[in-house]
Amino acid sequence: MKKIYLFIFIFLLLSNFVFAQKINPPKGRIAVVADGNSPDPDDLGGTAVTLALLRSAGLQNRLVHYSHSCDLVRDDRISEKAEKERHHLMQLACDMTARRWKGFEHLTFYDAIWQKEATINDLCWAINASTRDSPLWIIEAGEPDIIGMALKKTPKEKHKFVKVITHHPANDNAGDFYKWQQILDFGIEEVRIPDQNIKLKVPIADWDWAKNHSDPRIQLVWSFGKMAEVDDVVKFQKGKWDCSDAGMILYWITGANVNNGLTQGTVDDVKTILLNYIANNPEKKKIKKKKKSKKKQ
Repeated sequence: MKKIYLFIFIFLLLSNFVFAQKINPPKGRIAVVADGNSPDPDDLGGTAVTLALLRSAGLQNRLVHYSHSCDLVRDDRISEKAEKERHHLMQLACDMTARRWKGFEHLTFYDAIWQKEATINDLCWAINASTRDSPLWIIEAGEPDIIGMALKKTPKEKHKFVKVITHHPANDNAGDFYKWQQILDFGIEEVRIPDQNIKLKVPIADWDWAKNHSDPRIQLVWSFGKMAEVDDVVKFQKGKWDCSDAGMILYWITGANVNNGLTQGTVDDVKTILLNYIANNPEKKKIKKKKKSKKKQ
C-alpha cells in the first residue's frame, strides 16, 4: 500500500513539473487585435479562452493591448443590426471574462471601429515601448488593417522589435486597407503557425467538461463559445465550439518560436491549463451577513 501511495505522489509531482515546464513564454509583451464583428463569430469563444489562458498562465500583466471588431468595412453577409450586436457581444466577452477571471485591471478593451483613433493610439503606444529586451508580439486574430495603421504612425526603428503571429491566410489578406505583404514591408517579423482550426474548432460536445463544470468562470468561457455556435449569421459554426484564434496564445505562452512553443494546440491543452488554475485558485465564497434582529418595542 505504501508503494502505491508513493507511486501516486511521484506521478502527481511529475505531472505538476511537466505542466510547470509547459508555460515558458518568450520575453516581451503581447497585443491582440481581433475581429468578431465580421461574419464569423468565433472570436467570442476565442476571446474568452485567450484571456482565461493568459490569467491561468500568470501572464495577464504582459497583455498590453486588446482590441476587437477590427473588420473596418462591413461584409454584406452580415446585416447592420447583426453587426451592432456583435460589437456589444465582443465587448461583453472582453469585459466580463476579464472581470470574472481578474488580473486585467490595467487594460482597456477597445472597439476598433467605435473607438478607432483610441485603438490605433493604444497599439502605437505598445509599439513605441518595444525594445530588443521587450519586443511586442501582436496576435493577428482578424484583419491586419489596425496593425498596419499603427505601424504607419510609429517610428521605423521600432518595427524590428515587433513580431506578428498569424495562423490563417484568411486573416492576412482580408484587409480593406492593408494586405499582408504591406505589413511585412514595415520590417516586422512574421511568426506563422499552422491553421489552428484543425484541432480547436471541434464538436460542441468536446467542451461539455466546461459546460458541466462547477466553477462559474469555466462555465462563462463555455457560454461565449456557445453564443457563437447559436449565432445565425453563418452556418459553418453550427455544432462547433471554436476558439481557433486562442491557439496563437497557446503557442506564445508555451514558448513561441523562441522556446519551441506548441504549434498545434488542442482542447485538452486548454483544459489542462484552465483547470489547473481553477484547482489552485478556487473562488472565495461570500459570507452572508446575519441580519440583525429587531428589538421589541
